Amino acid sequence: MSSVAEKAADLARARRPFVHATVVRAQEPTSARPGDDAVILDDGSIEGFVGGVCAESSVRAAALDTLKDGNTLLLRVLPDDAAGFPETPGALVVVNPCHSGGAIEIFLRPVLPKPLLGVVGSTPIGRAVASLAEFLDFEVAPDSSFEGAAAVVVAGLGRDEEKAIRAALDASVPYVALVASHKRGAVVLDGMGLTEDERARVRPHAGLDIGARTPKEIALSILAEVVRELRANATSPDDMVHPKEPSPRQAVDPVCGMTVLIDDDTPHAVVDGQDYWFCRVGCRDSFVAA
Repeated sequence: MSSVAEKAADLARARRPFVHATVVRAQEPTSARPGDDAVILDDGSIEGFVGGVCAESSVRAAALDTLKDGNTLLLRVLPDDAAGFPETPGALVVVNPCHSGGAIEIFLRPVLPKPLLGVVGSTPIGRAVASLAEFLDFEVAPDSSFEGAAAVVVAGLGRDEEKAIRAALDASVPYVALVASHKRGAVVLDGMGLTEDERARVRPHAGLDIGARTPKEIALSILAEVVRELRANATSPDDMVHPKEPSPRQAVDPVCGMTVLIDDDTPHAVVDGQDYWFCRVGCRDSFVAA
């Protein structure tokens, strides 16, 4: 496998969101060729090759936007003297002011891990929850560590419930569902000495009221509530599967107008006490000399 393919496989195994960018068309003069590819992480870092510094900057910025909505995107990077090309659904046009004069098209595919769900208890309800969760494209946690889980369902029906709830709360799981009656659920939580914040993260009587009776129906009511809670608190698909990280800062190059991501390698200058960032050193030097 290529280094990019190996990196993508490693990221998938680590449940790290990323974008796979592939050059699908290139018009000379440009350094990129069809088939060149790269992965862009949610912190804006990139590994691989999809063109020079100006094209790469546009790819990184667009890739982060695809992680917000989970949709694929065809990015068209055109020279600044190119004829107008209309934007269409699923496509984005940006102007490349660098001097190569080439044009490229890059396909951006966001890769998001499935939401992780912890299920505790080998009871009929627990087994039904695990089975239905996989159908709903959740990944069922293989152990009880719950690290990175979006939700945990405790369906032990009296067995090891306090231990499982404590482990889920310590792992910062935002939603913990306890399968119990209203009365027994309150008794379990009252005896645990939870803080107000911890108590708010536990549903002592899991599931929406749909009149469920069988284990499969109860599992449906529980997962319906899990999905509702996750969707209500998520502003993007990534929020359901990955701890919220600060978005990389962006700035507009005052010389060429390109949007650039700010990191340690971004050309930077302070002029009259104000910070400016640039797509490349040439833009910075011309701005400082003006």
